Amino acid sequence: MIFGQSVVVIRAGERESRAGDIVADWSPSAVTRRLIEGVSVQPNFQNEDTDAGGITRSTGYRVLTAPGATPDIRSTDRIEYRGEVHVVSGEVAFWPDPHGADHIELTMTAWKGA
Repeated sequence: MIFGQSVVVIRAGERESRAGDIVADWSPSAVTRRLIEGVSVQPNFQNEDTDAGGITRSTGYRVLTAPGATPDIRSTDRIEYRGEVHVVSGEVAFWPDPHGADHIELTMTAWKGA
């Protein structure tokens, strides 16, 4: 089944900075976590960079929701998949369908190493 996977959307809370601005709060007690079921997670890219600091590996996945599903996922969210936290890369794309099968698509990336 193509839409048989799930991810957890992690959304930052908000706090006031010392300058009085409202900023994202990624502390464990401030974030919210929501399970999103019925998605397809597909490998999108793998990359390895080497520099004086060492080796950095990045992995990207494309996430598609099932037809008719448009969960609230934002470009500022983080996504947990298979125990690893990814950032949303770019904007979340909304795909309208005149027959009611709207869905969303996004790319997420995780880095390891230096």
